[in-house]
Amino acid sequence: MNSLAEMGVGFLIGLFGMTIGVPLVLGFAKLFGLYVTIRERECLVFVLFGKVIGSIEEPGLHFPVTLLGWRAFIVRFFGKVHRVDMRVDQAYLRSQAVNSEEGAPMGIGVWYEMYVSDPVAYLFRNTDPRGSLGANVSNAAVRCLSNLPLEAMMIDRHRMSLTVRNDVSPKSQEWGYRLGSVYIRKVHFRDVGMIRQIEEKVVNRLRQVTSAIKQDGANQVNVITSTAERQAAVAFAQARALRPRIVGEALREIGRDPEIANALFQMLETQGLLEGGTEIVLVPQNRSLQGDLLAADPIKGRTVVPPPVSGVA
Repeated sequence: MNSLAEMGVGFLIGLFGMTIGVPLVLGFAKLFGLYVTIRERECLVFVLFGKVIGSIEEPGLHFPVTLLGWRAFIVRFFGKVHRVDMRVDQAYLRSQAVNSEEGAPMGIGVWYEMYVSDPVAYLFRNTDPRGSLGANVSNAAVRCLSNLPLEAMMIDRHRMSLTVRNDVSPKSQEWGYRLGSVYIRKVHFRDVGMIRQIEEKVVNRLRQVTSAIKQDGANQVNVITSTAERQAAVAFAQARALRPRIVGEALREIGRDPEIANALFQMLETQGLLEGGTEIVLVPQNRSLQGDLLAADPIKGRTVVPPPVSGVA
């Protein structure tokens, strides 16, 4: 029982030490400046009696005593420790009012990056470096991009971005707040009436282009059709010109054999009679056609018999 009680007491003491004692000890150590932890893209600036006595930018675990000496123990009581975020940040300025060379009211959207390059200058040289940087970017966009040709504003955005960045960067470096990438994301018209006029012109132009395309297509179809008809007419004319020669050569070959020629012409004549649709009267051989016709003529139901023909002495 005594061993179990001792184990329970030891467990409670260890639990108390791990949950309360260790955090208290670490908290007092941190309060008196025995150690500090710095994350990535972060900086600690130590100020004592209104004077910067040191800064640490390297991420990890550090012991300020090695850098500041005895001042590390009193800096949190008689001074201040500034934790500066040095990560890259972004901002977007919408519809900065500029005018083109032609006098068109334009709006330009500017996207830019910024980050802290000098923590001490960032803290003490400007009370609002972020707002000042945004104002400088806006002023540079209006000042440097005004009176540019409208075509250049709509197309050459890379050059405009470089112009704004080169104008703002030197001033921002003095505040320890460096300007990163700058990009002109949007260029648009600010006058609603002008937008409507441009839309109407674009619609009319599209209609003209569509009509021109249709007319050009119809013209090409007509050209192709006429060319095909001309070639067909030439081919038929050549065929009609060759037909008599071919028929003549065939008839000449047939005419060399009289029997074949007679048979051919008789067949052609018979075919012509059949195709003509005329009535054909067949007369027996060695008989008189007149007598047969009289015999076949009915008069009141009687058949007329022709008189005999006497011979001539």
